[in-house]
Amino acid sequence: MRLNDVVLLTSLAVGHVLGQSCPSYSSYSQSRNPPLSSGAYKLAYQRPSPECRTFNSTLIEDAINKTKSAIFDPDLSRLFENTFPNTLDTAIKWRGVAANNSEEELAFVITGDIDAMWIRDSANQIAPYKTVLKKKTDDIASVFRGTINMQARYLIISPYCNAFQPPPESNIPPAQNGGIYSVTPSYDRNVVFTCNFELDDFGGFLQLSHDYYNATGDLDFFGKFQWIQAVQSILATSEEMRQPTYGPDGKWIPPVYTFQSQTMTGSGTLGNNGIGSPVNETGLVRSPFRPSDDSATFDFQIPANMMLSRYLESTSDIMERLPNAPKGLAQRMRDMAKEIREAINQWGIVTAPNGKKIFAYEVDGFGGQNLMDDANVPSLLSAPFLGYLDKNDTVYQNTRAFVLSRRNPWWCEGPFLKAIGSPHIRPGAAWPMSSIIRAMTSDDDAEIISAVKEVLSTTDGYGLVHESVDSFDTTNWTRQW
Repeated sequence: MRLNDVVLLTSLAVGHVLGQSCPSYSSYSQSRNPPLSSGAYKLAYQRPSPECRTFNSTLIEDAINKTKSAIFDPDLSRLFENTFPNTLDTAIKWRGVAANNSEEELAFVITGDIDAMWIRDSANQIAPYKTVLKKKTDDIASVFRGTINMQARYLIISPYCNAFQPPPESNIPPAQNGGIYSVTPSYDRNVVFTCNFELDDFGGFLQLSHDYYNATGDLDFFGKFQWIQAVQSILATSEEMRQPTYGPDGKWIPPVYTFQSQTMTGSGTLGNNGIGSPVNETGLVRSPFRPSDDSATFDFQIPANMMLSRYLESTSDIMERLPNAPKGLAQRMRDMAKEIREAINQWGIVTAPNGKKIFAYEVDGFGGQNLMDDANVPSLLSAPFLGYLDKNDTVYQNTRAFVLSRRNPWWCEGPFLKAIGSPHIRPGAAWPMSSIIRAMTSDDDAEIISAVKEVLSTTDGYGLVHESVDSFDTTNWTRQW
């Protein structure tokens, strides 16, 4: 991540460029910085100095100190200290207000080492701070509002796209993306960084909205700016992406979204000249790209539909309470949530080779089904974490047993790490993210402890959670943080 130009926010509307003495976090995090932890793994200290952090929060610092004092293991304490504040320390590229409304807070949250804002990623990056958020006046609350407002703007301008350039208000030049793409609908490259349609972007925006409202009860915020219009854009786009390949008369229906790129990987573009594989009438919403940014095998990705259904339902309560919401909009959200849930039950539950009912990862409505799971959230493993179902649900438990076994082609099992991986990297590269989700969706103490130990023991001394780690060689990993 290049942070030389990153903005350190000491006020809502005015940013200050980090000092030249502040190293880029890409460089800083490649070193095992002292002081090392006193535990067996001697983990590095990876927080920038306070003046080099992109956002400073008293609430977060208090939470870190409180949690560290409750953790006996010095290595686990260091891992938490490094990772919990990492988004605030390194990724709040800019904060300010909209050019046409000085009350509309904006936050541009970059995705690690890429100076662009992914809808899904920024939602997941900010979401953990709901654990300390209590009131709309809390220092962290403005980051939630700014992120939601920024996402809303993007979802209105280009709802089929997934990653975006800095807003004009920031005076940050657009990031360079040298890919050659042919995409419909067309988009403005000064606004959009990449335009992979990933359904979980919609779920991420709604989830972050749900989290902010549940923590603060700040209803007025959702009626003031562009949140209502963003939800309308989500509904309209989702309805278009429910369209089947063939009409009732059998005639081909040209899809509203196509994506074709010049790429060296098969997962970087869609087949059929950018159209993708055919889908049937199901009530599910297509997601041509997965949460990993890889193209889907079958377009109806079940975890993303789970996420959208769950958070359409919960945020419909916000919409219903807004005095300026269009009549019937909340009910439209509930109706779509119910229809998607019914479609998942009909099309997404399949029979595994062992005869048990499980959730498929992807289906096409013609009988095609992809039996696997990917570490990236939303995943099948994460369904209870998303609030879609109870962790004791029978089909979920059957699915859990399947994806945490060699029957899942992306299950990686070695002496150091036993976790789900992803086609985004390669076989054998396990993702600590899936170990974390495994712990968060279990009530079994032994399973939780084992999963946490795996994450703790595979940082290669850096004290940061890597993207993937070779399950047989912990020095072979991708992305240091």
